[in-house]
Amino acid sequence: MELFAVADIPEVTPGDDLASLIRERVDLRPDDVVCVASTVVSKAEGRIADLDDYPAGPRAREIADHLSDLEDREKDPRFAQAVLEESVEIIMESPFLLTETRFGHVGVNAGIDRSNVPDGDLLLLPKRPSESAARIQTELPADQVIVTDTCGRPFRYGQRGVAIGWDGMPASRDWRGQVDRDGREMGVTVQNVIDELAAAANLVAGEGNGGTPVVVVRGFEFGDLPGSQNHFRDLDGDYVRQALRGWSHSPTEGEA
Repeated sequence: MELFAVADIPEVTPGDDLASLIRERVDLRPDDVVCVASTVVSKAEGRIADLDDYPAGPRAREIADHLSDLEDREKDPRFAQAVLEESVEIIMESPFLLTETRFGHVGVNAGIDRSNVPDGDLLLLPKRPSESAARIQTELPADQVIVTDTCGRPFRYGQRGVAIGWDGMPASRDWRGQVDRDGREMGVTVQNVIDELAAAANLVAGEGNGGTPVVVVRGFEFGDLPGSQNHFRDLDGDYVRQALRGWSHSPTEGEA
């Protein structure tokens, strides 16, 4: 398998045809997987906003005041309002906002970015990233597209690439029923392929002002294992999220 970044993608602006920008710069094959950063998808779709677009309501002011006290620095209630409006659930309010977006992704601050936004204060995630992936895919020779983002994870330091939208391939492959090297049948292993490809692509794409927003994965083979479109965990089986729903911030020693 080979991964390479697509060079010389220009600054993307609302209304730009991302598929054309990609197609003009790389010769794609049908079995390639094209990983596109959500930042450029959002810019092309006009998901750029200003803080003044979000006059803060009482809940947003309450959240901002609480976080300001925790961090001992001022938090803008308009940003909290933007997070509220981009979310269907606030899973955690402290010590940061952990939310579920309208398309099912759970992340900090509804994935709203405040960097690399030359024409606004905020860059919102695409409204429906899998539909975005499908639109891009229809205009490319490649059959598979993943829209990627970066986010942190519980129990791990730092961020990694994840898939938030995809088209043309299953999200996961199911190893249950297969046997391991000792002949034992596997009963729980389901491999989230699109997240693994997104993480690999993020290593190639890079970060900061040297980052590139499009990476091609060439030579990936899904294999003949069963696949599914399951990606975001249902609440019934998401025990961590169930626990977080019942969690509230308790003052540590010295805070009371």
